[in-house]
Amino acid sequence: MKNDIPIKKVEGVGLAIVPAADGFWDVYLLNLKKEPIKQLIVSARGYGRLNDKEVETANIRYYFEEVPPGSFQKIEPLHKDLVQMANEYWISFLWKDYMYDRKYVFVAGSIQAAYFTHIPILDELGVLIK
Repeated sequence: MKNDIPIKKVEGVGLAIVPAADGFWDVYLLNLKKEPIKQLIVSARGYGRLNDKEVETANIRYYFEEVPPGSFQKIEPLHKDLVQMANEYWISFLWKDYMYDRKYVFVAGSIQAAYFTHIPILDELGVLIK
């Protein structure tokens, strides 16, 4: 049955983490497409070593009805301590009547100024996965 379902590659959608106030970071979904994406579901979790202990955060889910073309949707603030761990975001959305999904993983140590790039749409510096 799995072979009957075509798996289409996610394109034109990115995830960015940018520094915010008070040592927090903000996580954004970027819709770089020329059409809206709909019924966006995001599952977020963090895992790894923190203060010499293995830690796993709660799995938090978010829902957004629509993200307009060429825009962004803030997903969540990320505490400064959690950027040391791996942060995983599994997204699912409808586009042109097809359900797409993709896992984005910011590996431990990747959320830092050394990996900053210009984030389109936000016009800020941060870490981007497209």
